[in-house]
Amino acid sequence: MRSQLLAATLLLAMAATPASADPLRDAVAKDMPSLLALYKDLHANPELSMQEVKSSAKLAAEAKKLGFEVTTGVGKTGVVAVMKNGPGPVLLLRADMDALPVTEQTGLPFASKVRVTTAAGVETGVMHACGHDTHMTTWLGTARRLAAMKDQWSGTLVMILQPGEEIGFGAKAMLDDGLYSRFPKPTHAIAFHDAAALPAGVIGYSNGYALANVDSVDIDVKGIGGHGAYPQTTKDPIVLAARIVGALQTLVSRENDPQSPAVVTVGSFHAGAKHNIISDNAKLQLTVRSYTDETRKLLLDGIRRIVRGEAIAAGMPEDKMPVVTIREGEYTPATFNTEKITASTAALFTERFGADRVIATPAVMGGEDFSRFWLADKSIESLIFWVGGAPKDKWDAAGGDAAKLPSLHSPFWAPDAEAVISTATEAMTAAALDVLKKG
Repeated sequence: MRSQLLAATLLLAMAATPASADPLRDAVAKDMPSLLALYKDLHANPELSMQEVKSSAKLAAEAKKLGFEVTTGVGKTGVVAVMKNGPGPVLLLRADMDALPVTEQTGLPFASKVRVTTAAGVETGVMHACGHDTHMTTWLGTARRLAAMKDQWSGTLVMILQPGEEIGFGAKAMLDDGLYSRFPKPTHAIAFHDAAALPAGVIGYSNGYALANVDSVDIDVKGIGGHGAYPQTTKDPIVLAARIVGALQTLVSRENDPQSPAVVTVGSFHAGAKHNIISDNAKLQLTVRSYTDETRKLLLDGIRRIVRGEAIAAGMPEDKMPVVTIREGEYTPATFNTEKITASTAALFTERFGADRVIATPAVMGGEDFSRFWLADKSIESLIFWVGGAPKDKWDAAGGDAAKLPSLHSPFWAPDAEAVISTATEAMTAAALDVLKKG
């Protein structure tokens, strides 16, 4: 009888134990209290682009404790942490650090109260409205796991904290500062981004183009000002600028191949100061999005042509022609996921997380300067993927309609940080182990 009770007890214990415990998932879960404490600290203390001094110092110190060779100040505030662990591939893992000039309205107990005056003289709040605090926290969580699992991989790990992603400048700054010459040059590069358009804990990926070319264009429309009661004595720049705005829409609707995505958005139109005065100047600011170099050229060349053509049609003299300025320094090239690493990592994620948590997603028109790490050497296998952050209760209440929920860059964006960080840390670690697996 006693032996039967013992056998029954053992059977119950076996039934209560998961059939296949996952050491990586368990280790991430054990680390989550520490990681969430870090996340809340980073969230409450955001720093603007190229000013990420405290964030980078805090994480650099943690990486040193794990045995990484750490270099700070790369590309101004960037961090490079290297761990060499025998022969094999060189894997670059990247997280971005910068916050946005957004006044937080989430109501979180650890909401940012940081306020600054920008270089343009604008006083504003500062917030991690794009979720880079989850990226940094995942970076450390992944570093901890890979440092603890050195017996399971071989190669070189290059983990970077990148500044200035929001202004499209940080990746270039790090590359210009010798990222590929001062440190081991990667054979593979992986990053992730939290997503407001996916429920928390769901992974999304795109094969090929994932994010767009982003160009910022300024148009200075000149005119001849005067009294609003006597328009015949003027050359009205507002009317000309309005014509330009209308004509620009035909670039996408009538000149671009509909199968090659493109966007031309006039985000700002400023002119005049009083009801009865025709000004002598109007200023337009545009964001221009595309994927391919060919489409980008068509749009930018078309903007120049349309602006000049409308000015000629309005009778503007040569010395009053509008000036088109394409802000090349702010250009962010399209992000491309290479086929081999995308396919293998998607299969790996599907096996680990299940098909219901790993989905192919369409490319988006947002921009990401992670693209530059691949463009600097196209022999690199490169992948950026999404990890959903929309809290499940809110996602369900919205019926899965992301348009009804706060988006990235919203002052109300409050991801399910625990789901994002735990999923992303497990995913990044698993992807790294796959790249660096021993032969």
